[in-house]
Amino acid sequence: MRIAYLTNAYPKISHSFIRREITALEQLGVEVVRISVRPTAEILPGTADEAEQARTIALLHPSSLLSLIFAMLRESAASPRRFVRAMVKAWRLGQGSSPGLLRHLVYFAEACKLSGILRERQIPHVHVHFGTNPATVALISSALTGVTYSMTVHGPDEFDDPRGLRLPDKIAGGVLTAAVSSFGRGQLLRWAEPQHWDRIHVVRCGVDDVFLEHAANRMPEGNRFVCVARLSAQKGLPLLVEAAGVAKDAGATFEIRVIGDGELRSLIEAMVADRGVADCFTLLGWLSAEEIRTELIQSRAFVLPSLAEGLPVVLMEAMALRRPVIATAIAGIPELVDRECGWLVPAGSAEALASAMAQALDTPLHELARLGEEGRRRVVEQHDVRRNTAELLQRLRPCLSLGDQ
Repeated sequence: MRIAYLTNAYPKISHSFIRREITALEQLGVEVVRISVRPTAEILPGTADEAEQARTIALLHPSSLLSLIFAMLRESAASPRRFVRAMVKAWRLGQGSSPGLLRHLVYFAEACKLSGILRERQIPHVHVHFGTNPATVALISSALTGVTYSMTVHGPDEFDDPRGLRLPDKIAGGVLTAAVSSFGRGQLLRWAEPQHWDRIHVVRCGVDDVFLEHAANRMPEGNRFVCVARLSAQKGLPLLVEAAGVAKDAGATFEIRVIGDGELRSLIEAMVADRGVADCFTLLGWLSAEEIRTELIQSRAFVLPSLAEGLPVVLMEAMALRRPVIATAIAGIPELVDRECGWLVPAGSAEALASAMAQALDTPLHELARLGEEGRRRVVEQHDVRRNTAELLQRLRPCLSLGDQ
């Protein structure tokens, strides 16, 4: 069995869950061809991602213009009728869309190049992560080749602008749309035609043995909180800075270590200085997977002040390592986190975030350990990447079997 995995940019530091899913599929005997629309621009800190980068085909590259033109000429010669039909589809998708018509014509060219790869490698199915532009490319490519596609929708980007991203069309064109949470499935049902609801299923992201088989460790006696997040508007890091200030003003002693980087770094650095929390708030940038695990293990609790989410895999990772979590009560997070394994706080409230941190600081170690064990139990039960990937494969098996005929 053979399948293509298509994303916008792969690998990325924040997309380790895709790599785990690919690895789990390969362990189940599926050949996975990695394809990204463009090469990743990130400096990858881990050898696993570096290996993935070497195995990934990028549709766009420095000499991509000529290759895209050649791909369109090849597709027009292979089947003029399908070529015209697919171009019309791209045109219609582009009209009134958020990316716009011109960008959809670029997606059409990318779809032509993708189609050539699928034919050359005899790939019967494409699975897409994220319902944004890669799903558009897969949809147009399906019109060119007849190769089926499915997609995993994470949120929140897809739910911010479902009509502008043509989400209903992508659901209608695919054989399966996987949501990473029940909340996500509800949002997809909201925008899909009822006759397509039976194609939408919850398939949760997972963590692997590195986390699930990690030996039990003692809860540290320190007062360290760890946050792992992109420094973007969705993740709400300015609230964490303000919460640190509120907690410090109240006399609390603690340390917050933030792992991640992004477009808001300069703003957050300035806020840390202005709020007077530079002595207890550290921005570490991105670290390797092993370094992140070490930071989590050395923390008292994990904290994530998100304003918009799907269901963050980093919550699962922290919980698998038996750490209580402090998170906002949004999107799919309440499906995993409650007071039995951490603290849920209202999104947008620095005061509530500071209060939860104060409670974590005051909670005895044995109680923190109990919260951590309950969190781990939930992750083992709901987010084992091998079990969840096997479920995804079972749903896609009829499409993959076509390639074996």
